[in-house]
Amino acid sequence: MTISQHAPADHPSIPARKIGVLVANLGTPDSPDYWPMRRYLSEFLSDKRVIDYPAWKWQPLLQTVILTKRPFTSGANYRLIWNNEANESPLMTITKEQVAALRERASALWGDRVMVDFCMRYGNPSTGDVVDRMVKAGCDRILFFPLYPQYAGATSATANDQFFRALMTQKWQPASRTVPPYFDRPDYIEALAASVQRALDGRQPRKLVASYHGMPKRYHMEGDPYHCQCQKTSRLLGERLGWDRDVIDTTFQSVFGTEEWLRPYTVEHVAELARQGITEIAVISPAFSADCIETLEEIQGEIREAFEHAGGQEFTYIPCLNAEPDHIEVLTRIIQENLGGWV
Repeated sequence: MTISQHAPADHPSIPARKIGVLVANLGTPDSPDYWPMRRYLSEFLSDKRVIDYPAWKWQPLLQTVILTKRPFTSGANYRLIWNNEANESPLMTITKEQVAALRERASALWGDRVMVDFCMRYGNPSTGDVVDRMVKAGCDRILFFPLYPQYAGATSATANDQFFRALMTQKWQPASRTVPPYFDRPDYIEALAASVQRALDGRQPRKLVASYHGMPKRYHMEGDPYHCQCQKTSRLLGERLGWDRDVIDTTFQSVFGTEEWLRPYTVEHVAELARQGITEIAVISPAFSADCIETLEEIQGEIREAFEHAGGQEFTYIPCLNAEPDHIEVLTRIIQENLGGWV
């Protein structure tokens, strides 16, 4: 803490100025047990960016029916992938690894002038708590970085919303910037392509299924660009790999509720591929920056089982970019570019 030489003796202490880089991801329950799971799901499914039905219509159904049963099934799925050694979800473990690597890179580039931390949109550490910690540490400028390559209202926008709400609580509000989607950056596409080549040892599969998290089709029709950005990600990946356009299929997973979502649905599509005689496929999830319940349990569980049950024989899951060095370099470059004029 410092005090200006021109300030009166009773002036409150002011920390040395820093720049904050706040990395954000979706979130995770504190444990797979019923009540932590219920709190997490309630926060997630009460978000109007995720489920935009009127509260009078949605909340009674959510609180009395869905949240009575779903914490048990979701908790059981989390237990299948839970990092028991660290007592946390894989998403938390991987995010910590990513942030540790980014801190090293920031320290090498800018010394102690830049503070790197992370928050979760749902669950802990909360966006508000981390913003408060950064401001108290002296961050008068914060770069907010949602780790979603493609923009969607239910991911990037709601993370930004929560960041802006956190700023509203600050007496001395820091200047802020948000990082835009980065799905079409050549270095990001290069890192994706390298992950495919590592996992497949340079060979080309009969089909590479690029499975993205789904959303209601209605959101797309109302102007959300997510679907288009997913399609472009797949196209750029195929071009970088030098494959014919029909090798990569773009699909969508994690369908919820009764209305139509973006199609084709991954779980149905992989089964149809097997029925067509395509018995060897690989699956990648370019919408996720870190492996999580949707990749480790849904893809490698439900989706794999659908493929094999329909006659599929060889199913290869290509991990997310996680804390791979080339991914950390991409994220570092994005941070550098978006800190322009600040450092």
